[in-house]
Amino acid sequence: MSTTAKKSIRKSPSKQKSQIAVVKDALVASASNADLRARRDAAVPRGVASAAPIYAKYAENAELWDVEGNRYIDFVGGIGVLNTGHRHPRVIEAAKAQEDHYTHTSFQVVPYAPYVELAERLNALAPGNAPKKTLLVTTGAEAVENAVKIARAATGRPGVIAFTGAYHGRTLLTLGMTGKVSPYKMNVGPFPADVFRAPFPSVRDGITVEDALIGLKNLFKTDAQPERVAAIIIEPVLGEGGYTPVPFEMMTALREICDQHGILLIADEVQAGFGRTGKWFAIEHSGVVPDLITVAKSMAGGYPLAGVIGRADVMDAMDPGGLGGTYGGNPVACAAALAAIDAIEDEDLLQRSLDMGEHLKARFAEIGARTAPFRMWDIRGLGAMVAVEFVTDFDSAKPDAELTKSIIAHALKRGLLLLSCGMYGNAVRVMVPLTASDEILNEGLAIFEEALAAAVKG
Repeated sequence: MSTTAKKSIRKSPSKQKSQIAVVKDALVASASNADLRARRDAAVPRGVASAAPIYAKYAENAELWDVEGNRYIDFVGGIGVLNTGHRHPRVIEAAKAQEDHYTHTSFQVVPYAPYVELAERLNALAPGNAPKKTLLVTTGAEAVENAVKIARAATGRPGVIAFTGAYHGRTLLTLGMTGKVSPYKMNVGPFPADVFRAPFPSVRDGITVEDALIGLKNLFKTDAQPERVAAIIIEPVLGEGGYTPVPFEMMTALREICDQHGILLIADEVQAGFGRTGKWFAIEHSGVVPDLITVAKSMAGGYPLAGVIGRADVMDAMDPGGLGGTYGGNPVACAAALAAIDAIEDEDLLQRSLDMGEHLKARFAEIGARTAPFRMWDIRGLGAMVAVEFVTDFDSAKPDAELTKSIIAHALKRGLLLLSCGMYGNAVRVMVPLTASDEILNEGLAIFEEALAAAVKG
């Protein structure tokens, strides 16, 4: 580990030890994990998958306890939702205070201040000097669909271009943009028309930025007339696709191409936003300003909330009534989001993310060299949005999904929650809360090394 990493990692605000002790003592299961699995199998469709066969009872910051009282360190964070940790005190306090006033009116019927206040905060946080406006909805997929709808209304064009490996949601339109068949797109087509796929730069697949841009230009010649394309949508860091950052020169080129053809650039920041990469939005690392940004996940500290932030002239393209949704911008979630943004600012979690990312990468490099030589093929990411990719050997660089699954299973047995990602399912991604203490972070990394050693041994 570098000297800089040692100095920069700091203790984060954490729970009172006495409180945790009381909670642990009180964890008397009303049902076992096995009982709940059986009930789940009878009541919930099998298409709703769960990565861990345990059931949550209590969680605090970066720790979780199941219904049987087993403790886990959480490196998943509800799939990137908990940058401020489980039950951040400020988030919980703000949500409870809002509940004492009202929980729902529908902003389309009786509007309320928390929606307006959050829109103002998001407009101020988003990159670029142009005036901005924000639409609030409930889910990431809903945000992406609305971004496409707004782009089509603003440009009068139907086409949308997404990239190989992209993940934009599970609704039919967003599945059309999502670049992975299994398990998301299996047997549910046809998908909407006028959605096109461009190549994403990939070291593994030998696709350079130049190759990707040639592929995009060929797409303009063969399938997607640029004058009929409303938007190009891209994740500044691929999420499900493998935690691969978009090369900055690629992002700059996309901005130039969009300006040349009157196309809007949409940054899908649903997973990468709100400090995960060390910036409010991952695209800020490149210096590129998008026209629209989709947000969700860690914006509200665990409450369901999403949105579209964009140039005011573009956002105003829809007529009154054209945007909205019954639950969109729920007031309790808006209050939670305002508190989560305050926590990110006041606790300097953007810098914490950068420091944590440096620490994670250094430790993973040490662990790989020591425990699994020539199996840890790549360590990548921005800030604390880090992934580790595994292969059978360095010569072939063949993706090793089985080893990855084994690591995750061994980690769970030892009390660490992990999740995979990537087109081949051979990468482990880290979404540990940015509020996790050094002690918890290093305990999780030690468990990871034990799990890796056990998986390599078979």
